[in-house]
Amino acid sequence: MTAAVLVLIVEDESVFAQAHAQYVERTAGFEVAAVVRTVQEAMRALRADDTIALVLLDMNLPDAHGLAVLQQLRASGRGCDVIAVTAARDVEVVRQAVTQGVFAYLLKPFTYASFRAKLQHYGEYRGTLEETPGCGAGRRR
Repeated sequence: MTAAVLVLIVEDESVFAQAHAQYVERTAGFEVAAVVRTVQEAMRALRADDTIALVLLDMNLPDAHGLAVLQQLRASGRGCDVIAVTAARDVEVVRQAVTQGVFAYLLKPFTYASFRAKLQHYGEYRGTLEETPGCGAGRRR
């Protein structure tokens, strides 16, 4: 049996953070590793737990823009994936996020069904990597 995908939720608004955590826990194959509210807390959590595979990332954070987390992740060589979960609809932000390797972009507000669909799509993608020789768990952790 495959272990659950560990998810870091980076969301400064407590109502959204709690909802995202509940949605993750309701989705088979995923588990919340931590919920943090700032870029600094996100980077600390990622340094402390190298089993986190997926980051649900808000773009509007109190200490920096979510793109800063993406830049730091990529600079560190950390192989975890990112789904942007945000109300930011600015075309330039979306373009930069995609350029920096965001797996998907989920715009607030959304339903559990659309949230679950993004996670399931990610789970399928991850499963494909794990089945491909030379890719998979070692690359993604």
